[in-house]
Amino acid sequence: MKKIEAVIKPFKLDEVKEALQEMGVQGMTVLEAKGYGRQKGHTELYRGAEYVVDFLPKIKVEVVVEDNQLEPALEAITNAARTGRIGDGKIFVSEITEVVRIRTGETGPSAV
Repeated sequence: MKKIEAVIKPFKLDEVKEALQEMGVQGMTVLEAKGYGRQKGHTELYRGAEYVVDFLPKIKVEVVVEDNQLEPALEAITNAARTGRIGDGKIFVSEITEVVRIRTGETGPSAV
C-alpha cells in the first residue's frame, strides 16, 4: 500500500476529491496548511505598509491506496490540481507497512 500526500491550492480541493472518488478511492484526510516553496510567499499592502506573507494557504490531502491504484491516483490528482501557474503544489508518496481499522480490528488493504 502507498500513502499519497498532496499539497494543493485550496480552490482545487473539490476537483481533486471528485477525481479520486471517480477512480474508486474510498476515503481521504484533508488538512488546512500554510507553506511556501519556490514562490517564497508574496508581498501585500495593508494600511499603506507593505509586508511579506511568507506562508501561503494550502490544502494537504492524504489518501492510502493499494499499489495498483497508485499511478491512476497520481494522474487524477495531478490533472485535477494543475493550473499551470507557480504554486500548484507537490505530491509525496510513502510506503505503508500496516493499516488497522480501530473499530473492527481489520488489517491490511481491507482496513483502508
